[in-house]
Formats: sequence, structure tokens, C-alpha cells
Amino acid sequence: MKITGTVENIVFRNADNGYSVVNLSCDKKRVTAVGNFPELYEGQTVELTGDYVVNKKFGEQFKADEISIVEPTSLSAIEKYLSSGLIYGIGPVTAKKIVDEFGTDTLAVLEFNPIKLSKIRGISKQKAIEISNNYNDMKEMQNVIMFLQSHYISTNLAIKIYNVYKKKTIEIVKNNPYQLIEDIDGVGFATADKIALKLGIDMFGENRVKAGLIYTLKTYSEREGHTYLKRDDLVNNCIEILNFSENEKNIVQNCIDYLQIEGMVKNFNHHGEDITVLTKFYYQEKYIARKLYKLSYNQFEERMNFIDNINHYQRLHHIVLNGEQTDAVLASLTKGVSIITGGPGTGKTTIVRCILEMFRQQNYKVLLCAPTGRAAKRLSESSGMEAKTIHRALEMNGGDGEGIFHKNEENPIEADVIIIDEMSMVDVALFYHLLKAVRSTTRVIMVGDKDQLPSVGAGNVLRDLIESKKLHTTELINIYRQGNDSLIITNAHLINSGKMPIIDNTSKDFFYEQGKDLISNSETIVDLVSTRLPRYFGYKPEDIQVLAPMKAGPCGIDNLNRRLQMTINTHYSGIELESEFSKFHVGDKVMQMVNNYDQSYVKYEENGMTQEGSGVFNGDIGYITRIEPDTHEVTIRFDDGKICKYARTDLYQISLAYAITIHKSQGSEFDCVVIPLVPGAPIIITRNLLYTAITRAKKTVVLVGSKQILARMIHNNYTAKRYTLLKDFIAEEYKQDS
Repeated sequence: MKITGTVENIVFRNADNGYSVVNLSCDKKRVTAVGNFPELYEGQTVELTGDYVVNKKFGEQFKADEISIVEPTSLSAIEKYLSSGLIYGIGPVTAKKIVDEFGTDTLAVLEFNPIKLSKIRGISKQKAIEISNNYNDMKEMQNVIMFLQSHYISTNLAIKIYNVYKKKTIEIVKNNPYQLIEDIDGVGFATADKIALKLGIDMFGENRVKAGLIYTLKTYSEREGHTYLKRDDLVNNCIEILNFSENEKNIVQNCIDYLQIEGMVKNFNHHGEDITVLTKFYYQEKYIARKLYKLSYNQFEERMNFIDNINHYQRLHHIVLNGEQTDAVLASLTKGVSIITGGPGTGKTTIVRCILEMFRQQNYKVLLCAPTGRAAKRLSESSGMEAKTIHRALEMNGGDGEGIFHKNEENPIEADVIIIDEMSMVDVALFYHLLKAVRSTTRVIMVGDKDQLPSVGAGNVLRDLIESKKLHTTELINIYRQGNDSLIITNAHLINSGKMPIIDNTSKDFFYEQGKDLISNSETIVDLVSTRLPRYFGYKPEDIQVLAPMKAGPCGIDNLNRRLQMTINTHYSGIELESEFSKFHVGDKVMQMVNNYDQSYVKYEENGMTQEGSGVFNGDIGYITRIEPDTHEVTIRFDDGKICKYARTDLYQISLAYAITIHKSQGSEFDCVVIPLVPGAPIIITRNLLYTAITRAKKTVVLVGSKQILARMIHNNYTAKRYTLLKDFIAEEYKQDS
């Protein structure tokens, strides 16, 4: 049966799957309706198809199987509809003015004759057109979302899909639902496959199998960092995804060959094993190897030309460089490519400062860059020179959801020297784009800690370069930066060498809290961040960062974020917005969770200039400074100074960041870090995970948990092997010389 009613209020809504409980006014009778609905607003009129059921706890309800949006007809319903915040640019005051002026013709004016809106005081012709566009976009989006929901797609995911495809959404989904896997963050093979099979696509058809193969390769590149898979592993994983039997392996094998013919993959024998690699990764790693080979053969001034300058620098700054540090400086000055690696306190920053001074004396143009905004800011502070993110150095702008780098082979970076810090974070794709923009005469100096966690993206660039043994590498071993009674650096190196840290709580910067269980540990962490650390050290809560190994559990970031938000951010304005995983208030600490090359921003420089651009990136941290009461637009100021505005439908991109995963902390430093020690799988709870967390702290580290788990992590030297080709490609380049 069908019923039509006006939404009075939303009783409950699950943002993940759209399941909602709403009260409707149906012919002066109140009806409670339940079902999976798109986001509804008070005043909307809906038509539901379903049946009345009796819930033992809540009584009679209308259980809806289908929903469609009906435009409201009464004046009160129209005004309530426009006042809901659904249409960007219209709040309660403006809604009343519009309805008072146009009455029951209001929605027709919005859709077909928006210039009439400019009769109303405060609405210009330009704003009138914007309101009309927003209204029509909203209607279109609701129709698309309802179509997608009928194909097993949650509301929030439907919004993501619509934001990418807009008017072409239904056409694309019907023609090739597997395209969603490549284009939409959060759409896996299972989701696309459900849609495809419902649309009648052949389970054993070539398109489905090829989509499964590409998805498998991409999944393992994103999840495990592999740039290729062994062919047997690819086939076995793919038949599991496709729900095929062992007898149907040949179908998958044949489609791998078809993908090579189409240029999507390359198949060849590698060290005696058949492998398959996505074509883009093959060419990216091949290009990196070739470009570094060419750059490494650039030889510059003789070593002796720099010795006097280095000695003068040491006398001037009252420092003494040891042999390995001097070697690192000389290699950076004389070789086309050089690598400097070492743990905390081994002098990497001192070396970079010396190198910069040597190049300044020769009037060389130097570019300092790092993979993230926080890492670039830290590099600027330590070097006394401006540092840029690699994306900014490449002059990236958004475009159709992907970054467009304006610096490339035809338009290279104007620099004599490029110094890349936090090189362990740089993945294959980013390094490829950077090297494409490097002139053939430019020196490239890479600085990083090889024992940090590898890049989030595919590849193992820094370690592959070092292990190739073809590029000049200086490994710094001796520890220099360590104050009296300070244990952060000492303990970091103890842990990295497989030894227990000193945790007697007598130092001024390294502390250990014995925990009873995970629940009490979570209470301790909240107390430390909100009360004890600010009281004893004078920290503000924003100076303290919780770094957790995992998302789930009492000491996972999901639970800790909820508890820290309730404890720390108690003075918010009262406006609360809900996304897929979080509730947001003004003042909340948040993190960007995906790369968004199209996100516009404004940045106010210290000299009074305003910089505008686009692009915010996975891992950027900031604070919510405003939530518009009418439109629910969210303003976020990120730590690098970017100020961005997010529509409510874009909130899936951000997450609370009072607690973040250790992986997300790479390249960042915080005054104080609090680290819960939690049990977990050996492939997760590892030594280098703990080492990475501890080395993120500038002033204070607090470990919370049991010594048994601490010892287990330190003795677990498991490092997941990444299947990459870069090291072999470098060897091939140099082999051609021999």
C-alpha cells in the first residue's frame, strides 16, 4: 500500500545505512514510518510504499520498502521545507519572505523563474540563480540517491557517488557498475558486484572477471603496498572475490591475458615466478629507476672545493661533524643523487642546515619539500627556510577528482637542488610525478628514517633505493641530540634495536602508566589528555596527540575520540552534525581522511597576502571553527593555515582527530604523544609501529598499558614484505653500464 505524509520530525537515523524512524503527518493523523531513507528534512512530503506492522516495543509502524519525494503543497509545509537547511542559501528568515511573496507558486518560481526571487530584499539576481541551481541540484540528487538505494547502496555512499558523477550517475551505474570501484572512494567489488548482478550482468562474463582482477591488484596495492602480485596469488584471491570454484580458474587466467592485450597490466617472469603488475605501476617504477640513474651520473665540483667551507661552517656554529656527517654533506654537494638516513637525534637536521648554507654561498636555488603539510612546516622551522609540500611544489590543482600537476617534464621545477624530507612516506606515484618535474641538471637529496613505517601508498621507495646499493647512501648511527634526563631518543633507539626502553618514570619526558585492563586504560588516557598532562606540564589539549595502533576496541581511536570529544569540547555552540562515523561540533579537532584535489581553500599569509588554491590531503589536521546554523556548512582551519568550507554532504571526508592511528601520524610531530599498548595480531602490533609512534613526540611520551604487550611489540620485528620492482629496475639500469 501507499501513504503520503509530511515529515514532522526525525526520531532516529543511522547515517551509515540510512535506516530511519520518522514521524509523518498523514491526513491529520500521525504515522511512525521506518525504512532505509535518504536524508530527510522536516517539512518534506514523502510517498511511501509498504505495509503497517506492529512492533512489540513501539506499537504500530509503517514499514516502507520504497520512498519517493513529493513536493509540499500547503504554505506551512513549503515554508517548513525551505527552512530545513536542505537548500543551500535559504534559512528560516529567507524562507518566510519567499513564501509570503509567492505563496503556493514558490517551488515553481525556484525551479523555473528564479529571477523573480530578486524582488525580495536581500536576494540579488546572482543569489537568486544560485538558490535555483541549489534547489534543482537537490531534487536531482534525491532522485539519484533513491535509485542507488534500490541497488543496495547506503545513503552516505550514494551521496559520494552523486558528488562524482552528478547528472550522469544513473547512466554510468547502469552501463558499467564496476566503474564505481575505480572512481569512488569506499566502493569495493562487493558493492559494485551486487548492483551488476541485480542489473543482470553475466556472473562469468569477461567484464565481471576483469573488474575482479583489477580490483584485486588495486586492493593489494592500497592495503599491502604491493606494486605487483604473483600470478598464482592474484588468481587465488580473485576467484575468492568472484565466488568461483577451483574448476573456474581458467576463466580468470584467460582474462589476465585479455587485460595485457588491452594494456591494463603487464605479465612476465620475475625471479622465476610469473607476476602481474598494473601498467601504471610498471611504468612509474621503471621511470623512477631510469631518471635516478641519469641524475646520479651528474658529477659536480671536486670534493676539496668544499672542505674549507665546511670547516668554516663548523667553527662559526660551534659544531663538529663526524666522519659520516661530513661524508653526507660532501655527497650532497658533489653527487647528482644522494640519500641520508638515520633515526632521531643522529644529526639529519644539522646536516641539512650545513648543506643549505653551502648552496647559499654559491647562490644555488634550493627547493625544500616534504610529503605532508605538517612535515613541510616542521622542515621550515628546523631549517629556517621555506619548505613546501611535494604537491604544492608540483603546483597541483584539482580536476575531475584527481590532481593535475602543472610541473612536469615540459614545465620543470626551477631549482638547482631539491631536498626531500620524510622520504619514507613518499610512495611510488608521488615520487614518479616529482621526478618527472626534475631538470636533468638538478641535484636530488633524500632524507629519511628507513626504520619508520613505509608509505601509506603503494611502493617501498626509500628502502628499495637504499637496498639497491647503487645510490650514494649515508646511514647516520651516532646519537647527538639528547638532553640531560631525556629519554625519548634513547628509548626510541633501544626499541629499534629490540631492547626494552627505560620506563622508571624518573626522566622528564618519557613515562609509563601500568594499566589494569583496556577499559581502565581508556579512562586513564582521557584523564591524561584532559586533566593531568595539562596540569603538570602546562599543555593545552591541542598540544597532546593520542596515537593508537588500531581503530576498534576500548583503546581504539573510535572509542577514544568519542570520549575525548565529550570531555574536552564541552563548550560547543549547540549545533551538532552527524556524518557516517562521527558527530561534529565547533571546536572539534578533525582530520582529512581522503585526498581531495578539488577542495578549495583560502590561506592568509603573514605578509597580509591571501593565497587561494585547491587540495587538502589525507592526514591533514585542523579544527572546526564554524558551523552555519542555516546551511550547516562547516568551516575548518587546518594546521598549515588552509581554511576550507565543507557542505554537509562532504563530511564523510573528515573524522575526529583527538586520537589517530599511528599510520596517520607519519611525517608529523607533536609536543606530547600518548600511546595505548593494546593486544593485536602480530602483523599489526610490531616494533616499527611503536618506534614510529614514539619518534612523533617532541617533548613528552606516555605509554599506557601492560609491560607484557610492550615487550611483545619490541620483540616482534615482523615487517610485511612489499612486492615491488623498483630495486630490480635500478639494478637493470646500472647493469647496462657494466
